[in-house]
Amino acid sequence: MRLYEVVYIFDAALDEAAVNQRLEKFHDLAIRNGGEVTSVDHWGNRQLAYPVNGSKTGYYAVAQFHADPTALPEYERILKLDDTLLRYLVVLNEGEPTTGVSVLAERQPRSESVPATDDDEDDEDEDEDADTPPEFSGGRGRRRRVDGPAIELLNYKDVSTLSRFLTESGKLLPKRTTKVNARFQRQLGRAVKRARYLALIPYVRDHEG
Repeated sequence: MRLYEVVYIFDAALDEAAVNQRLEKFHDLAIRNGGEVTSVDHWGNRQLAYPVNGSKTGYYAVAQFHADPTALPEYERILKLDDTLLRYLVVLNEGEPTTGVSVLAERQPRSESVPATDDDEDDEDEDEDADTPPEFSGGRGRRRRVDGPAIELLNYKDVSTLSRFLTESGKLLPKRTTKVNARFQRQLGRAVKRARYLALIPYVRDHEG
C-alpha cells in the first residue's frame, strides 16, 4: 500500500453533500484492495487562477488514502468520466498536510546561529543553505530577504509561499536569485507546476482577475 493525495476541483454548483457522494464513489474504487481513506479536507468554492473548462470558480476537495497501485487505473478512469469534475491531480504524498500550508522548521535562537563563511555562501548544494531564509533581488538593484523560519517541507498547495519565489510575470525565480540549494530549487519547480495545473496560481500574471 502507498499513501496518495488527490486534489479534486468540482463544478462550483455542487454543494458539500453532492461532493461527498462523488468522493465516496471514487474512494471506494481507490481502496478496494484493502486500502483506507485517512483524511478528506473540503476547501469549498474558490476562484480559479485562470478559467478551467470555461469555469472561473471551482469546489476544491483534498483527500489522502492508502491504496494498492493496481487499483488506480480504474479509479482514474471513473474520475475522467465524471463531467462535474473540472480537474484532478493524484500524487504520492510526501508528508504534506491536506491544508495549503508548508511545514516550517522551528526558528533557532539568534545566539546559536553561526556566521556564514565565504565557502558556505559559494556552496549552493549544501543542505545548510536551506536553513536560511532565501534572498531575492529586487528591482533597481535593491535586495530583500524573506523573513521567517526555514521551510522543512514545501507544500505544493501553499500559494503564499510559492508566490514568494515567482517573478511579477509569474515565472519561477532562478537559483542564483533565490539563493536556495539545488534540491530545494527542484522541489520548487515541481510544486509550482502542480499548483499551476490545479489553477492555484496562474501560468502568467495576465490570468489574474
